[in-house]
Amino acid sequence: MSSSIGALRGLAQIANDRSIFTMLAMDQRGALQKMLDPSGGAVAYTAMREVKVEVVRALAPLASGVLLDPIYGAAECVAEGALPGHSGLIVAIEETGYTSDGSGRLTVLLKDWGVAEIKRMGASAVKLLVYYQPEETKAAQYQRDIVSRVVEDCQRYDIALLVEAVTYPAAGQEKASFAASKPEAVVRAAQELTPLGFDVYKAEFPVDLAFPYEPESLDGWCRKLDDVCPIPWVILSAGVEIDQFATQVEIACRNGASGFLAGRAIWKESVAIADRTAREGHLRSKAAENLQRCVDIAMAHAQPWQAKLGRRQGFGDTVGEGWSAAYAGI
Repeated sequence: MSSSIGALRGLAQIANDRSIFTMLAMDQRGALQKMLDPSGGAVAYTAMREVKVEVVRALAPLASGVLLDPIYGAAECVAEGALPGHSGLIVAIEETGYTSDGSGRLTVLLKDWGVAEIKRMGASAVKLLVYYQPEETKAAQYQRDIVSRVVEDCQRYDIALLVEAVTYPAAGQEKASFAASKPEAVVRAAQELTPLGFDVYKAEFPVDLAFPYEPESLDGWCRKLDDVCPIPWVILSAGVEIDQFATQVEIACRNGASGFLAGRAIWKESVAIADRTAREGHLRSKAAENLQRCVDIAMAHAQPWQAKLGRRQGFGDTVGEGWSAAYAGI
């Protein structure tokens, strides 16, 4: 681990003092534009920036880390003092949405932006989102190649990398059919992606609770997800209602997760309020309550990220006399 001191430091910065990840996501771009203007109209940079800064200013003090995008929020929240020094900064590297060549949903990295820039601006970690359908093998290979490229860059600059995978229906697959196959797809995605060398896996809850399911299966699927993840993993919110997400956080953390990285489930009701004063008040009250609720659940049930790696006592044995000379030569 001597070449990963920067990554270890970054992971410590985005976790709390008990090594649990209680992270806030505010890197939404296309989804946030739709929330601010459901008609699909253009949303000005100033409006996007304003909302992101408001959300971060209100909620970052409760979070161990905050995920932001470089288009509307990362530099802005730092420059405006909305992101406190004790909250680790995670910055997205991919464009919003996806493209397709007919083989499946493909991630596109942001132009003129990369790991070097994220490291240079003082961030603690990089985040990469990939859409992933294991049955669409050509697209899945493309996505794994994207992950491997970003892994190489993160290793070069010694910065932590979080990879988020979102599954989707295969070509021609109906929603109900996909919901039935989703648990296996989520587990397979983790199984195929986590060996690629990144640091934290941001996973979907395996079961789609909008369709019929067996309640007793939820713990089992999360245990299967944990079994195939050799690295720490956290649960994402996917914009579900807060009560549902709180339940998902508890089940996931009870079965091996090291916390959560959540966005819309926490703050979407606030963002829907047009009046700025009322919106800010709702963020400080209801959204803050939502986040604290999830933090409390994670603190009660989550596994510290070092423990997932079998390193409850830390990584002190990986460095010794002469470490700096070896590190300088990497």
